[in-house]
Amino acid sequence: MRQLAGTLLMPQSRQTVLILSTDAAFARELKAHWPADSNSPEFTVFDEGLFRGRGASCYDLAIADAASRESGLALKQVLTAAVRPAILVYREDVRRDLGPCGPIHTEGTIIELDRGALYKEGSPGSPQWAEIAGLVGREILRRSLAEASQQQAESQSAAVKAEATLGRYMVEMRHNVNNALTSVLGNAELLTLEPGLPAKVLDQADTIRNMALRLHEIFQRFSSIEKELSVAARESGKAQVSVCAAGR
Repeated sequence: MRQLAGTLLMPQSRQTVLILSTDAAFARELKAHWPADSNSPEFTVFDEGLFRGRGASCYDLAIADAASRESGLALKQVLTAAVRPAILVYREDVRRDLGPCGPIHTEGTIIELDRGALYKEGSPGSPQWAEIAGLVGREILRRSLAEASQQQAESQSAAVKAEATLGRYMVEMRHNVNNALTSVLGNAELLTLEPGLPAKVLDQADTIRNMALRLHEIFQRFSSIEKELSVAARESGKAQVSVCAAGR
């Protein structure tokens, strides 16, 4: 775990859980009870006062320590403005001061946990709040990762469809162009056989014939596009199936 005083340094590959607290025990207990997972996130501890003053958005999930009524209200306001997943953990009796509510309450992108109520429902001295926060946090990160994968797959699918549309158009036009080129090529060859034409005209007719042959060869290569389109369609289908399976 990294302790940062000012600037947030976020990794690109792993998901980041931002722990907002000035209490080292809060972060330590939360990390100790985070569910074991092969895709465990990176935890970054950040001073809640600095976060309230500056805000941040380079994280996947924030878990905040509402140690007092004032800090709870301030953290809720800034986390709501960030419009990112967050878990707000209220200390004993703090949530009660803000009005009646159950042990777990959801409002927008924020899940509120009443630490005092969770202690009372569990065995004495049980760190049940940390276990629940860890389970909820892991599920939030899993859903976030699945949604990001789905969006990426949809973007790739849209790009493939656009290229497929262009490819189909080129394949369809190939026949029309080849017909026109055949006509040009035939007339150019007939022109070169015409007796009594000036040498300059014959050279131009020969140039037209050669260019028509080159264009014909180029359009013949478009026949491979149909095979490429079939492969792209299969790969796109596999990607969508894979994303759907990951989101279940």
